[in-house]
Amino acid sequence: AQTKEDLKSAQDDRASAKSAMAEATALREKEASAFAAEKAEADTNIAAMGKALGALERGMSGGFLQTKTAQLVKQLAQSNSRDLLDESDRQDLLSFLSGSSEYAPQSGQITGILKQMHETMSKDLAEATAAEEAAIKSYTELMDAKKKEVEALTQAVESKTKLIGELGVEIVQMKEDMDDTAAALMADQKFLKELETSCATKTAEWEERSKTRAEELVALADTIKVLNDDDALELFKSTLPSASSSFVQVAANKASLRARALEALRAAHKAAGAQDRAGLDFLTLALTGKKSLSQGGFDKVIKMCDEMVETLKREQ
Repeated sequence: AQTKEDLKSAQDDRASAKSAMAEATALREKEASAFAAEKAEADTNIAAMGKALGALERGMSGGFLQTKTAQLVKQLAQSNSRDLLDESDRQDLLSFLSGSSEYAPQSGQITGILKQMHETMSKDLAEATAAEEAAIKSYTELMDAKKKEVEALTQAVESKTKLIGELGVEIVQMKEDMDDTAAALMADQKFLKELETSCATKTAEWEERSKTRAEELVALADTIKVLNDDDALELFKSTLPSASSSFVQVAANKASLRARALEALRAAHKAAGAQDRAGLDFLTLALTGKKSLSQGGFDKVIKMCDEMVETLKREQ
């Protein structure tokens, strides 16, 4: 806003300076025209006075009165527009120029009057010329100053106009940047909201998974406990050949122990997630196989359970 105000001020000042130059030029032309007319008239009158003085000084007053120069001097005396003569001298000059017989002043007196008129007109012309020269000087100085002012104001207008254009471009770019920033902010806010939702989901999943891991560990611990209790030990001992044990008794005891372990694994299978059920399925398959009742079968199952427990602990 300030830059636009400065631009308008510079434009107004430049217009004022140009207007002042135009007015000064018009006035100067008018004054020069008036001076030219005045100088032309003065030159003519002064020349006429010179001729009149020359004729009278040569004693040619009679012939002089019949010339155009004498008529011009007579007209000057009659109009006396510049107050060149006092009334008595004017009347004496008119009487001489009209050739009146009633009163004929001496040519020496008339010569003195004409010299006075010549000096007065020459002085007036000199003053008018000096005034014209002073007016020309003042006009030239004024025009030089105004031209410099106009040039400075023109540079100011151009620089302000350029600045306004650059500011306009910067404003457009800033608006575009602001739009881009606003769009990026909205995208970030949307991402943050989605991230918060995802984090909440992951937290819930983690809590559920931790709970499931805990239940799986409990189930495996129960399975290992079943396999490691005294009954299992007695069962393992019973697998060794003895005179008092029968094959049917050993098989029955093994089947009972396997059933208890399978029950614990199935409970863990229900609580486990999809990614952990494969391991439990493998343990169940191992216990349900025919070799599980053979010597060393339970040892392998117990080892598998221990490995699975370690895996669950690492994941937890």
